[in-house]
Amino acid sequence: MTFYLLTNHLLNFVAPAAFLALLMVGLSSLPGLSKSKTGGKAARLSRPSWRWQLTLVFAANLLVTAGGLVFFGHDGKLLTYAAMALAAALVQWLLLRGWKV
Repeated sequence: MTFYLLTNHLLNFVAPAAFLALLMVGLSSLPGLSKSKTGGKAARLSRPSWRWQLTLVFAANLLVTAGGLVFFGHDGKLLTYAAMALAAALVQWLLLRGWKV
């Protein structure tokens, strides 16, 4: 396998995880979508930075994608993408302390 093909395969493997992480973190930071009892400045100060959120959600997505690759023998299964979406939502919920809302 050439370097170009290896790079292409790796980027295509990582792309869904990166896109979902960007989408999850980006949508959760929109005003009006997250409800908080404290509201205002105190709620924003208790949130982790968007870079930290993006890193953790992306890492969780990569772990699920790699697990799907190992379990199914190839990537791109719909069940893997569904599990990746659930993992991203769970990590984001934990990071934003969703149980306190």
